[in-house]
Amino acid sequence: SAIGMSLALQNYVLLTQGAGVKVLQPVMQGGFQLYSQANFTVTISYIQILILIVTVSLMLLFARLISNTALGRAQRACEQDRGMAALLGVDVDRTISLTFVMGALLAAVAGLMVTLYYGVIDFFMGFVAGLKAFTAAVLGGIGSLPGAMLGGMLLGLVEGFWAGYFSVEYKDVASFGILVLVLIFMPSGLLGRPEIEKV
Repeated sequence: SAIGMSLALQNYVLLTQGAGVKVLQPVMQGGFQLYSQANFTVTISYIQILILIVTVSLMLLFARLISNTALGRAQRACEQDRGMAALLGVDVDRTISLTFVMGALLAAVAGLMVTLYYGVIDFFMGFVAGLKAFTAAVLGGIGSLPGAMLGGMLLGLVEGFWAGYFSVEYKDVASFGILVLVLIFMPSGLLGRPEIEKV
């Protein structure tokens, strides 16, 4: 449903705003050089530092929300057994709606960070980022918040090293190649638990 909504919104923006790319004025230019040797240099820009701070803060906030609040307990209960959660008094529809709202807020922040990083806006800019987010979730383990965080970090490292040592044009191939391998050999992900059906 989320991917379908994403496609609908993309096409709505395409119809109303056109396929042109809007370029933003550069913000937070400059950065730090972390390492330099011969032809190899590692730098981090101010916008990357901002993205890191925002990302870590949101990860910690949502990890605490999922673990220590009534809404988080309701979300975990619905994820494990929706019918039993309803029998125990959890408002399943409200919990699902609030979960979608939280996801939309996170997507909005992610979209803002991506826009600031690349400096352009177009109707298709979120599609590949969304697929990579899905890849990170599958890699870490669907349903595992720490797994999604770990999957995102590992995916970023793979892309970074690939771009450093191989062709930048094919870094997306590396990312989605990992998705295929994980689905084949480790469907539950790194931290996910295989679903056991009782007979």
